[in-house]
Amino acid sequence: MSNTKMTLAQRVQLETLWFLCRGFARLPRWFRYYVFGSVVYVTLCYLLRYRRKVVWENLCRSFPAKHPGELRRIRRRFYHTLADIFVDTVSLAGVDCIERARRMIRYPDAAGQSAATSGHDWIAMMAHFGCWEFGSFWGLWDPTQAVVAVYHPLRNVVMEELYHRLRNHAHTRTVAMHECLRFYLRHRNEGIDGRNMVIGLIADQNPPRRPDSHWFRFLNQDTLFFDGGERLAIKCGLPVYFARMDRVRRGFYEMTFELIYDGQEPVEENEITERYVRRLEAMIEARPELWMWSHRRWKHKREPQQPSEPAGESVTL
Repeated sequence: MSNTKMTLAQRVQLETLWFLCRGFARLPRWFRYYVFGSVVYVTLCYLLRYRRKVVWENLCRSFPAKHPGELRRIRRRFYHTLADIFVDTVSLAGVDCIERARRMIRYPDAAGQSAATSGHDWIAMMAHFGCWEFGSFWGLWDPTQAVVAVYHPLRNVVMEELYHRLRNHAHTRTVAMHECLRFYLRHRNEGIDGRNMVIGLIADQNPPRRPDSHWFRFLNQDTLFFDGGERLAIKCGLPVYFARMDRVRRGFYEMTFELIYDGQEPVEENEITERYVRRLEAMIEARPELWMWSHRRWKHKREPQQPSEPAGESVTL
């Protein structure tokens, strides 16, 4: 729980929402996903038409070679994913045992990953792909490591506190994005309760544009990415893994990790982020319906570079 001060009315709202989430999470799985989830899908896709224009524009620009019929199928499947993510997230309120969490997400190479990262901290670069919230369960598979889930704080105080309750458990600590570096430097010697840290970064968000921003070619468009993971890795010598997510069926996922930086290799500026971008792009192309197409991902546009004027011949008068 964060230390945000709340009014009595806000506290009542929070406790009411938490009570509803806890009750919902205890309903049978078939009802949550196949009844309630279907209602959410119809509501988002056909009644509210939630960001349909944004979704369609993103798909068309990302996959110009695909037929409109195929893009419409991807769009429908995306709205099914969006409805499932809502159910997945609320269902976190009912994760009160390790066995249940381990059923929701599996790590096929958990033993190998634990052996490779034993005794030191590392960075997991993730994305808004499938239910990314389940990635925080890694600490339940390897209790010697604690997941530091870096997130962007919400403006609504009640929802901010609700997400703290949903995300925080014995093996996870949520840290605001702007506090990430300071938090790590403050705890890297002793860890969290004596455990090594896994810094979980959702790296596909749309960052503020800076004069020195680096543009990546991603899904057929010039795109900005947060470079905080790369800067933290180089500054502190941390290995970086790409977290590859896949949905096995509704409410059940698998995650594997691929090393993209060992913490010591000399790299060019933006090289680590470039490696992440390429793997993310391939993952999206393989399962496009699992990515968050409703985000206004390409709000920033790259200004066309002005061609330099050719040097003219000097004229002596």
